[in-house]
Amino acid sequence: MSITDIWDPVKIAGIREIIKTRQQDGWDEAWQKDVTPWDAGQLQPPLKELIESKRLPLPTTGRALVPGCGKGYDAICIAEGLGIETIGTDISETALKQAEDYTRSTGTTANVRYEVADFFAMKEQYDLVYDYTFFVAILPPRRPEWGRKMAEIVKPGGYLICLVFPILDPTDTGPPFFVRPEHYDEVLGDGWEKVLDEVPKISMESHVGKERIVVRRRL
Repeated sequence: MSITDIWDPVKIAGIREIIKTRQQDGWDEAWQKDVTPWDAGQLQPPLKELIESKRLPLPTTGRALVPGCGKGYDAICIAEGLGIETIGTDISETALKQAEDYTRSTGTTANVRYEVADFFAMKEQYDLVYDYTFFVAILPPRRPEWGRKMAEIVKPGGYLICLVFPILDPTDTGPPFFVRPEHYDEVLGDGWEKVLDEVPKISMESHVGKERIVVRRRL
């Protein structure tokens, strides 16, 4: 199975062509042209279930970060579910404008805000970081840099939640680029305790059997 069996194949071809020619600047163009096949139009059920289950002592104070937040569905989920200040970041100004509009439309009073930012240039630390379709959007040669940056910005005792998706047949094309749960292990290295690693108890119908939720605590 390939990503075109899950997402709109026309949009998949569109985003790959945009990123191939424009790379980082192409993400804003994709949002401007609505070539965003990853935008599910809703929060991710595995994240909501994890928070509501209280199975893990996730932080309820401090700050959370959602890099590559898109329209902010999951950032709102974290802010509402944990009551924690949540910052959604993206390199696309258009995405964040849509995130702000969407957040206002929900009427939420959660402490969530959005910033245009380059993840790889971040310096501040966070008590929780959430990655969904961000890892698979970056070029694979930059994945070790992703791992080093996560080690820098997640505070000792803080949590890194990774919703690994899409777990599909190997491919040399992207985004999204080929991924397996162990790819995160390879670039994060030591200094983490894996506290949860499972097939989600609930997923979007199109995601069933194609994702895994993994939570690590920074030592």
